[in-house]
Amino acid sequence: MDTSLFTTQNTKNLKNEKSHVLIALFPGQGQINPCLHFSKQLINLGIGVTLTTSLSAFSKIKKLPNVEGLSFAPFSDGYDGKFQLSSIDEFHMFYSSVKSRGSKFIFNLIQSNAKKGTPFSHVIYTIIMEWVGLVAKKINIPSTLFWIQPATVFDVYYYRFTDYSDYFKNCDAKNKIIELPGLPPLSSIDFPSFVFDDVESFNWAIKSIKRQIEMLSSEENPRVLVNTFDALEFDALRILKHVTMVGIGPSIPSTFLDDNTFRADMIEISSKNYMDWLNSKDKGSVIYIAFGSYSEISSQLMEEIGHGLLKCGRPFLWVIREGQDGDKMEDKLSCKDELEKQGKIVSWCSPLVVF
Repeated sequence: MDTSLFTTQNTKNLKNEKSHVLIALFPGQGQINPCLHFSKQLINLGIGVTLTTSLSAFSKIKKLPNVEGLSFAPFSDGYDGKFQLSSIDEFHMFYSSVKSRGSKFIFNLIQSNAKKGTPFSHVIYTIIMEWVGLVAKKINIPSTLFWIQPATVFDVYYYRFTDYSDYFKNCDAKNKIIELPGLPPLSSIDFPSFVFDDVESFNWAIKSIKRQIEMLSSEENPRVLVNTFDALEFDALRILKHVTMVGIGPSIPSTFLDDNTFRADMIEISSKNYMDWLNSKDKGSVIYIAFGSYSEISSQLMEEIGHGLLKCGRPFLWVIREGQDGDKMEDKLSCKDELEKQGKIVSWCSPLVVF
């Protein structure tokens, strides 16, 4: 599947093709719905889609969309929904298991479908799943990265891990204005702090992104699908000369477009409680704090965030994920009572509903 076919002029041609795409995604909530929505776009163009990720995600989803042309192929990651994040080292073990078991499963799945006469014509994979591209390459099937973050973020990573690696390492992150080709001048606080660190100090996720960028930089005319669109990031989609970025977004759950059922959530909590509270506040007055499905936030950092919120005096919606065995991590905050008078703490919420 040539990603140039996503352009309007080629839509009719794509509908006439008999294509079957495999989309491999990391087992995290933030990747599920963008991939589902993208799958729906492909299905509407007449392309069959199979979604694969580990059982750690599938086992927590209570209701999957039932749509003709969409199938699911979960694989065991060795934890199968029983993984509990207690340390960075343990998460690294989890990711290693997803990678090793997933590589074997996807390799066998591609070969099995080919033998059945329903071969995959293309493999699409998400961020920190770069090893899927290597599996596809081994079997001589074209593959494409689906970058679910903004194009500007991809540009920054690409510069950091290619021609501007030394520039980042040698600059004074405290007060220097960072100038990168095609991007507006940025200050150090506009970047995640790790871009100024040595490679040895990167965590597993950043090392995965580094490997991904290095893979792309070694390819001839690589393409990347990006969860954005021209009206939002016209320049950012075009500033990299070696990579063709194709904006296919916004890949948001169809709840916000045309279908209230085409989504899948690993956690189901009624939005009424926090939305009633949010709607009672002035527009643009609430601070939203969340760190994703797997980020580990230390008790010290949580305390600092809590005291910072109290000092600023603004209402806030703070997502604090439950700990092991359903522990309420906010109970450990020394300033919990004061915080609950000022804002709202929840264990999960839908960012798109909030925004």
